Amino acid sequence: MTRHLRNFRVGIIGRYPAPLSERAHTPFVCLPQFRLVAALLLAGILLGHSDGTPGWAQSPRTAADAKAERITDGDSGGGSEELTTKLIPDQKAFLGSPATLIDLSEVFSETEIGEEPFQVEVLRGKQDVAEAVVEGTQLRLNWQRRTAKKREILLRATSDSGKTVDTKFYVELWEPDYWKLILTVLGGLGLFLLGMKNLSEGLQAIAGNGLRRMISIVTDNRLMATGVGVLVTMLVQSSSITTVMVVGFVNSGFMTLTQAVGVIMGANIGTTITGWILVLKIGKYGLPLAGAAAFFYLFSKRDRIRYGALAVLGLGLVFLGLEIMKDGFAIVKELPEFEAWFKAFDAGTYLGVLKCALVGCVLTFIVQSSSATLGITIGLAQIGVIDFSTAAALVLGENIGTTITAWLASFGSNTNAKRAAYFHISFNLLGVAWITAVFPFYLMLVRYIVAGDTAADMTLGAVSSAEITAAIAMAHTGFNVTNTIVFLPLAGYMASALIRIIPDRKSLVDEEEHLTNLDIRMLESPVVAVEQSRVEVLRMVNACKQMMTWLQELLESDGPGKELRKKILDMEEELDVMQGEIVTFMSNLLVGNVPHDVVDEARRQLRLVDEYESISDCLATVVKAHRHLVRHDTQLPPDQQQELRELHAMVSEYLNRVSGYYEQLGHSGGVVEVLPHGESITKHAKSLYKRVLEKAPEEQLEVRSLVSYNRMVAAYRRVRDHLVNIAEALAGEK
Repeated sequence: MTRHLRNFRVGIIGRYPAPLSERAHTPFVCLPQFRLVAALLLAGILLGHSDGTPGWAQSPRTAADAKAERITDGDSGGGSEELTTKLIPDQKAFLGSPATLIDLSEVFSETEIGEEPFQVEVLRGKQDVAEAVVEGTQLRLNWQRRTAKKREILLRATSDSGKTVDTKFYVELWEPDYWKLILTVLGGLGLFLLGMKNLSEGLQAIAGNGLRRMISIVTDNRLMATGVGVLVTMLVQSSSITTVMVVGFVNSGFMTLTQAVGVIMGANIGTTITGWILVLKIGKYGLPLAGAAAFFYLFSKRDRIRYGALAVLGLGLVFLGLEIMKDGFAIVKELPEFEAWFKAFDAGTYLGVLKCALVGCVLTFIVQSSSATLGITIGLAQIGVIDFSTAAALVLGENIGTTITAWLASFGSNTNAKRAAYFHISFNLLGVAWITAVFPFYLMLVRYIVAGDTAADMTLGAVSSAEITAAIAMAHTGFNVTNTIVFLPLAGYMASALIRIIPDRKSLVDEEEHLTNLDIRMLESPVVAVEQSRVEVLRMVNACKQMMTWLQELLESDGPGKELRKKILDMEEELDVMQGEIVTFMSNLLVGNVPHDVVDEARRQLRLVDEYESISDCLATVVKAHRHLVRHDTQLPPDQQQELRELHAMVSEYLNRVSGYYEQLGHSGGVVEVLPHGESITKHAKSLYKRVLEKAPEEQLEVRSLVSYNRMVAAYRRVRDHLVNIAEALAGEK
């Protein structure tokens, strides 16, 4: 049978049933899932591959490209073949929607009937979804009160001259599943965050000691510090972790405020790598990518392969989570109330930009992850729920929201650490303040960089979702890079202003409320966590050195030395607490998925912590023996006092030499060479025992003095033994 197409006129396609007063010209919905089927069937018809089987096809219709479609229907006219034309788009409504009115005079005006008077009858239509009622030249769809699958409605128009035209469309009534929306978005967000965590762990494990060396080379040169901040944040995939680390390092004295300023600015740039990762066009390959990488991670025995696979696995989960979130958000476009709510956040005005920035800030406050809110923002933009300008304004707010983590980490820390946290907040606040003032011009610059046109249309449809993602990533990166360039020369002045605004505390007691600055959130980044714990071990080293200095002053003083004894004993108690905090932190670290080199370093730190705490106990023993003599108004003879001072000097010098190797980033080269010096301390101590026992009877020490003297010498020998253990641990011998 000869096949041809008839042109017809269809109104602009709409999404929802319009009010009754507007139904005469109501635009209609074409369901997306039928468009592909319609295109395939139409292609088959045009190519002449029909097998004669009657069927129905649907294709997208617009006012500009509406086309007629001839489909044979053996059931439409008492066994004879009738011509059925697709004139009315399929209708879809929510449960409880008002009736939909369709103007049939427009529908049939460009068919064979033309402008002739005609009558319409409903040939086929079930009423469980919608009751089709013809009222003159209008079709009324009375939607029912329960959901059902789509149903077919077949209409026949008959003109006064006897011409007939059949048309068919589908109706569907549905109810939004809000639980599915919530759970799908939460599930996608969870996979996204898990992927970011795995990607971070994999990259950190591959970087290994290189990451730790980067942290250690931070200098007062702000450009160098900024570069380190960028690289470290790109590896740990979180500016929050980097800024928490910086606050901890400043608090412990490992990093100055000037160094911290540069690292924080670099961290803001490094965190923008997340947006560019999402620009990669591998969204649909997220699941197979994660699955393939999982096999290498589970069955490979080589660390570099395993953690490389873990990074790829994380990347796959990031894209899988983003795809799932997009699927969950898809329902939002179908819900009028949600769409109206999102349209309330329009970045077309300055007030609207501030409103969007506030929303982004609050969301990041809640989830404490700018990567998570960035993923949500990109997911909404990729399906067209929010436009590009709104997404860019949300990203600005997310930069402010991410400062909450560093602010929380500064609680209980010293003044310099608080200054570092407040610099992070002020840096982002001032940046958002000036960029929002020139927001339209800034978006023009972003459009020019991404699309080559300052007035480029960045709406979904005009550009692809990948291009929208690239524009959002560019807006994020451009803001942080520009902000850093603007404030880098002013960073020193900002730091000075913070020093004046936040003066040093008068009481040192308040500064030492928390004996360690270990943050449990750092466990998410094992390589950085083990470096932070190393800083705390170095604090114990310095505390032992300070105890040795005070003890030397005590041995050289002629007075009772009550204040010195109290300071030494108080320091020993603090080292006990520090040891407990570090051991707890390192134990939690070793429970997780940690690379072998980090495990080795963590175990070495645990051993060093135990040894230095034991050294403090030994020094406390010397102090207690001295206190025992003072309480009984007894003094050692001058010869024995001099011998103890000489032994103390030998042990103190040995402590400095052994600890010096660990202070140089755990460098073990040459540490074996100091082991023989420990033997000389042992020989000297034995000679002191022998010398005091070989004294003439009239020169013998009285019992109380002899016992105290021997306790002191024995305590120094034990200090030597612990230092030998430390040297062997650094050399990797035991």
